[in-house]
Amino acid sequence: MLPLDELPGRALATRRAAADITRAAVLGSYGVAGFEAGLRERLHAALVGRTPGIRITFREGHLSIRLTLRVTVGLPVAEVARQVDSAVRYAIRRALGLEVDELRIRIGGLEASPGTQPPADPVQRGVHSSDLADSGTDVA
Repeated sequence: MLPLDELPGRALATRRAAADITRAAVLGSYGVAGFEAGLRERLHAALVGRTPGIRITFREGHLSIRLTLRVTVGLPVAEVARQVDSAVRYAIRRALGLEVDELRIRIGGLEASPGTQPPADPVQRGVHSSDLADSGTDVA
């Protein structure tokens, strides 16, 4: 039996596979609210079947990835970008056995996560003589 490194043949990875791996790594990173893309890029991505905000290029054995992201407001943008860089490089290396030669991360916007409405103040009403009787307690 031959070791895995010496098996004849070759394996091919498509840009779509690299984009799927990249998308999963990016969206799994803390602080990333999603991908950012302009109208033209979104339309082009929909027609071609790509993910807007991700551009993958394979040229002469070099892998280049460009990302445009939205980051959650209140988090350190540089730290989120560092985490995304590390996650993408690790995921591509692990899944495809390739090194990312160039990884550009552009922050296209900040997004505030919608919170819930604060609870309404309870209606303050005065204490009445019938409150004890209405409470159902048996106090004499």
